[in-house]
Amino acid sequence: MKKFIGLRVLKTVVGCTLAIIIAQYFGLKYPSAAGIITILSIQNTKKTSIKLAFQRIESTILALLISCIIFYFFGYSPITFGAYLLIFIPATVFLKITDGIVVSSVLVTHLLAEKSISLFWIKNELLLMTIGAGIAIILNIYMPKLDEEIKKTQREIEEYMRKILFNMAESLKNQSVNIEEEKIFNDLEAILKEGTNNAYRHINNYIINDTKYYVEYMEMRTLQFEILKYMRRHFVKFYITYEQTEMVAKFTEKVATNFGEFNTGEELLKQLDDIINLFKGQQLPKTREEFENRAMLFQFLNDMEAFLELKKSFGQKHKL
Repeated sequence: MKKFIGLRVLKTVVGCTLAIIIAQYFGLKYPSAAGIITILSIQNTKKTSIKLAFQRIESTILALLISCIIFYFFGYSPITFGAYLLIFIPATVFLKITDGIVVSSVLVTHLLAEKSISLFWIKNELLLMTIGAGIAIILNIYMPKLDEEIKKTQREIEEYMRKILFNMAESLKNQSVNIEEEKIFNDLEAILKEGTNNAYRHINNYIINDTKYYVEYMEMRTLQFEILKYMRRHFVKFYITYEQTEMVAKFTEKVATNFGEFNTGEELLKQLDDIINLFKGQQLPKTREEFENRAMLFQFLNDMEAFLELKKSFGQKHKL
């Protein structure tokens, strides 16, 4: 059954309510603003939430400083508020804190409405921002772990790639393309995108530990997927079954059989090198058709080498 209330929605509701209650408890004016700030500050990951909160606090300090100077010298009017924006927005772009433009400007409108830049109102706006952003950070301390979901996605990706490789081996033997080929490729692409998104969410939920393994795994599989798409184009040019084609088909089956997260591909690369050297030592093609077929086989093997090299590099980096 589909969830109608997710964790982020629950955090947003609880956080907004708490922020308003706390602001009211401290006697702050416009307490609902603290709730709105919390709503805007609840994010999907810890890192994003903390980064956003500090950006908004920085932008609020800057906004109050600029607005106080403008209002002090030129008074309180829509024109002076426009002048404030004319200075504030470029400043936030320069300082790379643009996420705080809207929220900080809303707080500045309180000064405009009250026609005051007294210490009371400056303190009021700073506390509204601190409470709203602070509640968001506290609630985002807890994030559900994505390890199991990512591992499940890994297994699905490997199963799809294994299926594609087996289909390629059959295509080499029979000069035919699996009728479900397009669907398999489309499904795999969707799973890779989902896995990559979850991997980045996972890494952004760790403040100190730098857990890049899943991100780099998804990047490696995505690059392999691009190679598989390129390899798939060769089949339209395989017309006749030759001894070399059968050999390449068997090797492709072997790659599919041994395909997995912890197989570095080093042994397969050695075997592939032996096949390429064997082909180089054989007689040259006698007909144009045979020559074209041999050339496409060599290109297929070169792609397979690139496919396996990606896994080898990944395995060496992570000491698999």
